[in-house]
Amino acid sequence: MSVSDEDLAIIEAQLGRTPRGVAEVAWRCPCGKPAVVKTEPRLENGTPFPTTYYLTCPRAVSAIGTLEASGMMAEMTERLETDEELAAKYCAAHESYLADREKLGHVEEIAGISAGGMPTRVKCLHVLVGHSLAKGPGVNPLGDEALEALGEWWQRPCEVEL
Repeated sequence: MSVSDEDLAIIEAQLGRTPRGVAEVAWRCPCGKPAVVKTEPRLENGTPFPTTYYLTCPRAVSAIGTLEASGMMAEMTERLETDEELAAKYCAAHESYLADREKLGHVEEIAGISAGGMPTRVKCLHVLVGHSLAKGPGVNPLGDEALEALGEWWQRPCEVEL
């Protein structure tokens, strides 16, 4: 999915700041607005940026913040320590994330580092949900779980209008 000037204006309104390093829109909500962007691994100012899939939808960001406050990340991290199958799938999600970022360009400073705590812990559900939305179900098991826990967060009209 490409990124248009209108997309960039919507993303800026969603974030409340000028977006940085947007390579493309990776997922759109059912209303058609950008909700996840794929970002360059090195920003225009030279800063390495490991977060390839960046969630921009304010409603999703808020709902995920509620999940994070509920203790979901700690529970998921505990499960990674005891569930070998889940840990293997989460490690595969990490590898998928790295491969997608590498397609955008190699940045030595962040080589081998994905985002969201992958592959051994959960430190940011926003990243994991962004990854799940962009890649579709079955790629990031914990992102999929968090997305399922959100329910149908997009059902009300979008908060950002241009």
